[in-house]
Amino acid sequence: MTPRRVRDIEYFLLPGSSRKTTDIVIERDGKLVVRSPLHYSPEQVDAVVESKRMWIYRNLAEWKDLNITAVTREWVNGETFLYLGCAYRLTLVTDQKSSLKLKNGRFCLSRNVIEQGGTEAAKAIFEHFYTDKGQQRFANRIAYFAPRTGVEVAGIKVKEMGYRWASFGRNSVINFHWKCMMAPPKIIDYIVVHELCHFYQRNHSDAFWNEVDKVMPDWKERKEWLRKHGASLDV
Repeated sequence: MTPRRVRDIEYFLLPGSSRKTTDIVIERDGKLVVRSPLHYSPEQVDAVVESKRMWIYRNLAEWKDLNITAVTREWVNGETFLYLGCAYRLTLVTDQKSSLKLKNGRFCLSRNVIEQGGTEAAKAIFEHFYTDKGQQRFANRIAYFAPRTGVEVAGIKVKEMGYRWASFGRNSVINFHWKCMMAPPKIIDYIVVHELCHFYQRNHSDAFWNEVDKVMPDWKERKEWLRKHGASLDV
């Protein structure tokens, strides 16, 4: 996407939709993303962004404050890594056949991974771990919540999704970011329910949140946790 600019505000305009109002969202990476009704011209969207300027300033400032919680982890003994909301110490080992194991309350990473491939190789190993564990966890939680929402899901994928936690594809396949597996189980459940309810409402209107509320009355608390702590879910 090519960014547009209104004064000092840069935003990315997504393809128009059948929605009646313009949706303005600050994504996890700090990008300002706008989706407008199909009939809106780019100039009309600019005017909407201009009218929401103070709201945008305020929320961008809040995003910067929240992202102070972002972490830079070191690949050394004793560093902590998250899994299902719990922090586990890292131990570099030399006598382990597999690259990574979670055992005895520690992440045991083969020292060869670091020595031969560096930190990028280590990150890839952790990503594979979260992806593998996520496939089963999300399948189980979809099986639990899908009947409660009346939604049939065709498939599940766990992968790198950039700034998004998850998405409900038009082919009824739900995609989840592997980083979701660092969050507590109740937050993972919120992400699952959130996406299932997008089957009915492709936006974040009151109607959408009403669908979420039917299944998860405490969704606001879970959503707020993810907003405050999402930046710390990283390797």
